[in-house]
Amino acid sequence: MSGEMVAVDYYIPLIMFLIIGAVVPIGALAAVKIISPQKSTFQKRSTYEGGLRPIREAIIQYNVQYYLFAIVFVIFDVEVLFLYPWIYVYASEVIPTLGGVNIAVIDMLIFIVVLLIGLLYAIKKEALRWV
Repeated sequence: MSGEMVAVDYYIPLIMFLIIGAVVPIGALAAVKIISPQKSTFQKRSTYEGGLRPIREAIIQYNVQYYLFAIVFVIFDVEVLFLYPWIYVYASEVIPTLGGVNIAVIDMLIFIVVLLIGLLYAIKKEALRWV
């Protein structure tokens, strides 16, 4: 019975991290919605260029390479977010082993290999080449 409680104690910080990670952005968006004025006028919706009248449309078309570069960045940025819970699990003492090797290490190596394959594919397709 006490072994089960120890395993639950290891997940409490992770659960708190997930709850706080969900509550803070939702709370910030709700606060902005409540506090911000709701009245919309033509002047508020118009383009602002340092007090001068706008000379062209505010919509600028970017090169598609910019979006590909941004997507690759987001993928590797999210990878770092997955590393934090993995480090926490790896640091715990209740991880099973497979042939003397920690299963958490095997899982993370598979995850990193899949990401490296994606990076090599992006390099091959020249998604990281800035035009």
